[in-house]
Amino acid sequence: MRIISGKNKGRKILAPANLPVRPTTDMAKESLFNIIGNHFNLSTISVLDLFTGTGNISYEFVSRGCLQVTALDSDPRCIKFVKQTALKLNYSEITAIRSDCTAFLKHTTRQWDLIFADPPYSMENVEYLPQLVRDNNLLKKGGWLVIEHEKHIEFTDQTGLFDHRKYGKVNFSFFGK
Repeated sequence: MRIISGKNKGRKILAPANLPVRPTTDMAKESLFNIIGNHFNLSTISVLDLFTGTGNISYEFVSRGCLQVTALDSDPRCIKFVKQTALKLNYSEITAIRSDCTAFLKHTTRQWDLIFADPPYSMENVEYLPQLVRDNNLLKKGGWLVIEHEKHIEFTDQTGLFDHRKYGKVNFSFFGK
């Protein structure tokens, strides 16, 4: 895994082999950040990285100048790794939180400009995420929810869906507020 752009461009990050993760591919990540970068000024936004895993997406946001990133995962090993890596990279913009996604989204009072969710492909009921974000008013005005998912997951009937992109086996669905 590597950081593609920004102040730490090209920096490789080696995650422990025992983490239960599936990092976003470089090709998909680069395409995703091209889309996001054309819409948002990254130096002015806050991001929630749900199911952060290795923190791959969080590091990319901060390397590109993102104001603040909340990295959330339920696995204590993932959160420990994200905290250690953020410290090594001097990324004080990252706050790593260990929590169940649903419980966190139902109880937080914060809002973000962008929420990125990369749930485990084996997770059931992924389709509920857009409604959970909407019902709890978690996006700021003009904010986006981006979900990485398998090809068989469909969000076509979901309110706010405005785009879908496919990069190899990686699919991104985009929702707006």
